[in-house]
Amino acid sequence: MAPYEPAQDTSETGELRAGRRKAARYVVPVAVAGVAAATIGLVPALATSGDPDLPDITAQELIEKVAASETQQLSGNMKISTDLGLPSMGGMAGGFAGGGSADRGEDGEGSAADPRAKLMELASGTHTLRVAADGPDKQKVSVLDDAAEYSLIHNGDEMWAYDSASNEAYHAKAPDGEAHQGEGKRDGKAPEGLPATPAEFADQALKAVDDTTSVEVDGTAQVAGRDAYRLVVKPKQSGSTVGQITVAVDARTGTPLKFTLTPASGGAAVVDVGFTKVDFGKPSASTFDFTPPKGAKVTEADDKAKGRDAEDRAKGGKEFTEQDLNDLKVIGEGWSSIAELKLPGGQGLPTAGSGDVPPDAQKLLDSLGDRVDGTFGSGTVFSTRLINALVTDDGTVYVGAVTKDALVKAANR
Repeated sequence: MAPYEPAQDTSETGELRAGRRKAARYVVPVAVAGVAAATIGLVPALATSGDPDLPDITAQELIEKVAASETQQLSGNMKISTDLGLPSMGGMAGGFAGGGSADRGEDGEGSAADPRAKLMELASGTHTLRVAADGPDKQKVSVLDDAAEYSLIHNGDEMWAYDSASNEAYHAKAPDGEAHQGEGKRDGKAPEGLPATPAEFADQALKAVDDTTSVEVDGTAQVAGRDAYRLVVKPKQSGSTVGQITVAVDARTGTPLKFTLTPASGGAAVVDVGFTKVDFGKPSASTFDFTPPKGAKVTEADDKAKGRDAEDRAKGGKEFTEQDLNDLKVIGEGWSSIAELKLPGGQGLPTAGSGDVPPDAQKLLDSLGDRVDGTFGSGTVFSTRLINALVTDDGTVYVGAVTKDALVKAANR
């Protein structure tokens, strides 16, 4: 294995920031910690065959190689595993073989193919994906199960999702001139914040490179039969639950091939996603064509959204807007940042004592969190291997990829 330069950190901060800005053009949706339930556990799925002997490269040069990558077309297979330390969400999200009932209403209406329910299944366990992309307007992701397949196809302003287990399809069409909708829209499109490839995870990690971060090239690897450099990103601050992030970068194209997030607590990775097979050739145009099979139930996103809006209005509800986050504050910076916000109504979690929660449900809630006290008062900390949240009894929430002690300290301040 070729020698590499020692770890780089603040001495190259300015250059790393420049590389990070260039990497922004790689823009791919990701929230390594953003959606607390969506991350992964390391499995020996991506076999390596020794460390290839590659020319020396600095961390700055490797970041710029990722930024300059012009990869627009690829196809292949990926393995994605998540281990947040939570129970499997497959049943709650509607398993592939079970027909997916998570997004059906009280009347049983809805679609087993709705992406919002299906893609959340990637939040736990290990899954095999088949992916293809041809530029920003054509992508396909298929989640393969033992006896079923779920596919999400984006082709221009059309989005189709199909669940073979239930023979149901979900269709959404972007308004004229709006092929890409923002996260959380009710038109049935998959939220833009959901990661799909190693590049999407890596992009967010590179954006975090600043004077709170140490970056180095730590040898080489072979992923999906391709030679790659290993870029390691580590927080320099205390209190973060992130131990390190390792990105395997294709030596020839600069495309991230594998992403692994290891927690500071050690053990299996929280996130491990990477290609087991990859081809950088242009996928066939027919890859992105879709016609619902005969007899398939088709749900139109617009019709479903109108039904939800009518139901919400009947119940006196209102749509959540960005203005509802006006009280959001950020404490600290970098990897130890903590978001502070208020629960609606200025009250904490409902309790059995208040009559809002059945006693059995209260026992379950208590088993999921740890009671803590401080100068702020009292509250409950809900923990995963990556994201922790403190909910105080007066309705303040502190959340971040930080330790429980860091949350209590922030609340005390």
